[in-house]
Amino acid sequence: MLRNHVGRASTGSLRCGLVLLTVVTLVAVACAEGPTVTGSGSSIAGTQTEATWTPPPGIPSATPYVRLGLQPAKVTRVVDGDTIHVEIGDKDYRLRYIGMDTPETVDPRRPVGCLGKEASERNRQLVEGRIVGLEKDISETDSFGRLLRYVWVEDRMINAALVEEGYALASTYPPDVRYAGLFASLQAQARSALTWPFCSLRTR
Repeated sequence: MLRNHVGRASTGSLRCGLVLLTVVTLVAVACAEGPTVTGSGSSIAGTQTEATWTPPPGIPSATPYVRLGLQPAKVTRVVDGDTIHVEIGDKDYRLRYIGMDTPETVDPRRPVGCLGKEASERNRQLVEGRIVGLEKDISETDSFGRLLRYVWVEDRMINAALVEEGYALASTYPPDVRYAGLFASLQAQARSALTWPFCSLRTR
């Protein structure tokens, strides 16, 4: 009788020991693997966000990019508010912005227009020395042999920016009318802005 009691006690102790050993082993494995973090507030998620972050429009990034579908080019010289020189494949091209017009500053037959120098300077601030993306509409060049393009710096179209800021007027010539509605809308906003100081628009 005593022998049976001792045997049952030993068996119970053995079972308890095995259960305890199993629990300890599972805890050790879990600690070794570490926690799996999937929340947006984790350091891992934060690192991924920083790696893929890109600056908002108008703010240069350390490594400029050109949107898919656009032709990369480097701006080598700013002529005036709506004309630049770009380098494509080691070749220089004179380029005219589509859909807008700025006051003259370099035409010897015409006087310098109101805010012409300011428009040229603003264009220079936006694109000089930058890698830009060129978007074609319908025409390849104008009657002077200049490339006709929409010019993008990262996610910002410079043609539109100059109209929006009041340095340029919407000026659309078919068949290149892809953004005609946008330019007209931006010009209307510039005209109605309470802080609108631009004589280039007041005289039209």
